[in-house]
Amino acid sequence: MAAPVLRWGSGARRWAFARVDGGSCHRRGAPTGSTSNRIRGQSSVAQQPLHTAQKPRKGEHKWAAVVGLEIHAQISSNSKLFSGSQVRFSAPPNSLVSFFDASLPGTLPVLNRRCVEAAVMTGLALNCHINKKSLFDRKHYFYADLPAGYQITQQRLPIAVNGSLIYGICAGKKQSQVIPKTVRIKQIQLEQDSGKSLHDDLRSQTLIDLNRAGVGLLEVVLEPDMSCGEEAATAVRELQLILQALGTSQANMAEGQLRVDANISVHHPGEPLGVRTEVKNLNSIRFLAKAIDYEIQRQISELENGGEILNETRSFHHKLGCTMSMRDKEGKQDYRFMPEPNLPPLVLYDATSLPAGADPQQVINIDQIRETLPELPSVTREKLVQQYGMLLEHSFTLLNEVGLLEFFQNVIKETRAEPKRVTSWVLNTFLGYLKQQNLAVSESPVTPSALAELLDLLDSRTISSSAAKQVFDELWKREGKTPRQIVSEKQLELMQDQGALEQLCHSVMEAHPQVVMDVKKGNPRAVNKLIGLVRKATQSRADPVMIKELLEKKLSL
Repeated sequence: MAAPVLRWGSGARRWAFARVDGGSCHRRGAPTGSTSNRIRGQSSVAQQPLHTAQKPRKGEHKWAAVVGLEIHAQISSNSKLFSGSQVRFSAPPNSLVSFFDASLPGTLPVLNRRCVEAAVMTGLALNCHINKKSLFDRKHYFYADLPAGYQITQQRLPIAVNGSLIYGICAGKKQSQVIPKTVRIKQIQLEQDSGKSLHDDLRSQTLIDLNRAGVGLLEVVLEPDMSCGEEAATAVRELQLILQALGTSQANMAEGQLRVDANISVHHPGEPLGVRTEVKNLNSIRFLAKAIDYEIQRQISELENGGEILNETRSFHHKLGCTMSMRDKEGKQDYRFMPEPNLPPLVLYDATSLPAGADPQQVINIDQIRETLPELPSVTREKLVQQYGMLLEHSFTLLNEVGLLEFFQNVIKETRAEPKRVTSWVLNTFLGYLKQQNLAVSESPVTPSALAELLDLLDSRTISSSAAKQVFDELWKREGKTPRQIVSEKQLELMQDQGALEQLCHSVMEAHPQVVMDVKKGNPRAVNKLIGLVRKATQSRADPVMIKELLEKKLSL
């Protein structure tokens, strides 16, 4: 039996955020999305009693949906789980394959220390119980990109169990209310990734790339405590933020570093759970929500029309916007699980059980890892609310959009404007422009420094709010000009000559005697009309507050 040797690896740490744009629990219709065939194998989620039910429309037959998830996160490590092969995205095919990855006879697995530490850290962050002793197993199934004919996983005794993930759902007419929800975590286990099959339909052949074979994965199994696509998508997004904050996984779904399998069934409340289907390999949070909502409505429609739900595996078609059958699961596949003979039990320690004189390089201390846990997203949100006085839902948006929190913080550092004004401009104007042109924060033509300078001009009353929006629009055109240069070229500065402004107010009042009469009769709208007329005469270069003061002064004479 191989010695319990641990290898060192290193992982990258970065923050990244994206807004969940999933469907509502109550929305109907066939959405669109995509899927990627990455992970194969039978679901390990056992359906449990329903905790949240889908609210039916008025007059609609009542149905409740049950959703459970299996999430595969690629561990941030320079090398694979059991070999020294490098881990790198988009490397030339079969250029990162060791003898062990190719399953050549006589090769043995050597456990990567970094992957174990990442699993422990993730388990602690998700409130799991860390098993001081865990076991590795072989899961047998045949596929061309699995050279050994089995996957090394942790089926019997995983590294972490019985955790919980807390996430928030935005509700209300303006999404201004955050409802906390909790989903139980059944287990977190270490396992190998498979290779990649590249299907060439023109030549009727399949090519195999083993670069990904043996890459370390964390499989996080969420209990079926969710009831719609929005809940599932929000839970996955929160997990993604936690993994990125920990640095245990970059969790970039576009690069296949986070893939989700969804188990879905429907039933009448109070009756036994229905037959479930599994939608495999969802590699987008938005498509995850759409796939689940579509599958729920498909099952309801099928049952209401007298059909039956098959226990099958389905995929989500990105063009048709529907789930499609891949294979049935009625005949349960025998994976012939057996203990991995080349790996001894994985033994972890805490401060009380650590052997005296133990080599720190050959043992993993759970308590030591606990002390190094970074700030988690929930704590960051609380700090944003307390430090800047923003609404809780605004803190969610800042974290959920990739790079938006960093952008906001950089603006705060460089401007004298109040945090409330910065928050408004970043979440409304800046984010609105990004959404309109479908750009990421990193692709924005407006830098934090430019927005900070613009807010300083607005804060010092050098320009008006309307002029500030004109300047921002010019900044978005990527012409390389600073806010001050734009203000100077377009003569957008507020009028500082009070005498000239007072004379202008007098002229406007003389030209509109009926409006003046309406003001004197107590019509508040007439005052606003006078202010608008003066601003129009100054091409919006006059401060509305100053105009109002001058008009009131003249009207009182």
